[in-house]
Amino acid sequence: MVLTLAALLLSGCKSRAVEEAQEVIAVADSLRAEGQGYTDSVVIAEAYNTLEKWQYIYPTDYARACYYYGRLLRAKDDPVSAMEVFINGTHSRTKDYHILGRIYSNMGSISHLAGEYQLAYDMYSRSADMFLKNADTLLYYYGLNNMAVECAAQGKKDETLYIINQVFKGCNDINVKIIALEAKAEMYLQTQQYDSAIYYAKQLSLRQNDEPTGLIICAQAFSLSEQHDSATFYANRAIEKSTSAYNIYNLLYIFTNDDNSKDLDAVRKVAAERADLQQVLKLQQGDLSQAAQLLEQDLNRKWEWRGWFILVVIIISLISIIVISQKRRMQHQMMRNISDKHSRITIESIKTHIDTSDLEQTLHWKKYASMKIEADLYMSGIVSNLEARHLNETEIRYCVLTLLDFKPKDIADILFYSYPSGIKTLKKRIANKLGTEPQKLKDFLFHLPYKM
Repeated sequence: MVLTLAALLLSGCKSRAVEEAQEVIAVADSLRAEGQGYTDSVVIAEAYNTLEKWQYIYPTDYARACYYYGRLLRAKDDPVSAMEVFINGTHSRTKDYHILGRIYSNMGSISHLAGEYQLAYDMYSRSADMFLKNADTLLYYYGLNNMAVECAAQGKKDETLYIINQVFKGCNDINVKIIALEAKAEMYLQTQQYDSAIYYAKQLSLRQNDEPTGLIICAQAFSLSEQHDSATFYANRAIEKSTSAYNIYNLLYIFTNDDNSKDLDAVRKVAAERADLQQVLKLQQGDLSQAAQLLEQDLNRKWEWRGWFILVVIIISLISIIVISQKRRMQHQMMRNISDKHSRITIESIKTHIDTSDLEQTLHWKKYASMKIEADLYMSGIVSNLEARHLNETEIRYCVLTLLDFKPKDIADILFYSYPSGIKTLKKRIANKLGTEPQKLKDFLFHLPYKM
């Protein structure tokens, strides 16, 4: 209430600088809609700095400013500053899920370039969730593709194929399906199944004439399988289309080690070029690693309230809580007693009807629709309840396994998540969505039917 009143008072004093900043962001939105980017970094920076001071009054304008300014910082090879700005955007309290989806996607891209594939996966997962909340199914499936690529980079075959299967079952867009080929090719490359990697990389290359990714994977797979002539052939084709320093660096390795047509002087020249490029990449990698570290620190720290007026709100809220605490405590205890009684009945029903040693037989685990029916029947409508709270399929499966008393290591194996980091991050994300804490998640789920 106090924050709302403060917002109304301050909004009446909106300065011309704020109006100009909002106009800049509106122009950037229009350019993005036309497939163009806003290139005046000075003007965007000014808009960002202005809206940062008004972020509690105009959170969505501020989030959009974070996105556009962060993109420009990335274009200027400043991933550290870009990550700081993107992180600020995630704390903006905006309900513009589309812009949040784009912000998280950029954070995932920076993490990928830093070689932090699990972190990138987590960011792309958040991005996909935002797009799904915005009812943008196309960008949601692009997000799933990004998640599949990160799994592939880690050599997680089953999880990669599972996500790709979701894409192919749910999306009819041909461009989305073409990009899914990259994840397959990369996954087979990382798992040393070079013939399959070459097959899918060629399919990708045929459908993306201007992109070097398929050609690069072909060259790498041929090189690793010691087919030197073929490796050199595809490396020559790939380098003509490559602008990324990282890609060129990898291709120069193939020219150094696989190209038998070059004499010693030519090989030395290529090796020297690669050495020069390595120095450039070391500097870039240092910045990228620092950016990823900033993100890790932000994910692991508790939110710090900022601003003197937020402190005032907290003080007033505490006073209000003290005044009514006794009455609420009594009501809460009464409802908890009723809830505990019903939750014990639910637990007994679960143990009676579901054999945890054979989930496929008793819960139809592999078929989500069938699993939902069984779980809702014996677990007080748990899946429908979680779907209403915007949890995705993987998050819902985690909750079901938690209620069935599976250990975190077993849940990680079933869901194809890394342990303990991946499953811990998933649990934290679910707790945040449900408005509870990770250590209280299981108890929260048992009482969920009575929280509607």
